Amino acid sequence: MKLVVGLGNPGKKYEGTRHNVGFDVLETLSKRHAASPPKSKFNGQLTEVGVRGEKLMLLWPHTFMNKSGNSVRPAFDFYKLTLEDVLIVCDDFNLPLAKLRLKGKGSAGGQNGLADVIQKLGSDEVPRLRVGIGPPREGADVAGYVLSNFAKAEKPEMDVCIERAASVVEDWAAYGLVHTMNQCNG
Repeated sequence: MKLVVGLGNPGKKYEGTRHNVGFDVLETLSKRHAASPPKSKFNGQLTEVGVRGEKLMLLWPHTFMNKSGNSVRPAFDFYKLTLEDVLIVCDDFNLPLAKLRLKGKGSAGGQNGLADVIQKLGSDEVPRLRVGIGPPREGADVAGYVLSNFAKAEKPEMDVCIERAASVVEDWAAYGLVHTMNQCNG
C-alpha cells in the first residue's frame, strides 16, 4: 500500500487555483480509476484506488496548505508506512508552467505545505512530485499569486500537465521512484 497526498486548500474558494494542483492530480486519478467518493479521515478526505496491482490511498488534507503535516502524519502512522511509500504532489512556482519534477528528498524549496509535511514526518527524504505553476511577476505578492487562478491561455497547458502528473503517480506506484524519476525528469 502507498499513500499519495495532494496538497491544496479545501473549499470552493480555492478550486482551480495554482496552489491546488495537488488536489487536481488526485481528482484525475480518482476519475481514471473510478474511486468511490472520499470519506472524512485524517483531517482530510481519503479514498482508495488500485493502480497496476498496487493499492493507493489518496489523501486530500483539509488542514489548509501550511498545516498539511497534521493530516499526513496520522495517515502515515495509521498505515505504518515508510517514507518511500509516500508521495506528496504539490505546486512549485520555481518551476516553469507545466513542468514536472520528481524527487526523493530535499528541501521544501519555499513550499510551505511540503515544509510542514517534512517537519511532521521528521525527514526531508519524502518523495515529492512538484508541478510547475510558473513564477509570479517581479514584485508580485507570492501568496496572492499562488492563490490565483490560471490565466485562460495557461489552462489548456495545465490540463495536459495534470494528466501527465497523474501518469507519473501511476508509474511511481508501479515501477518505483528511481525508474519514474528517470522518465519524468529526463
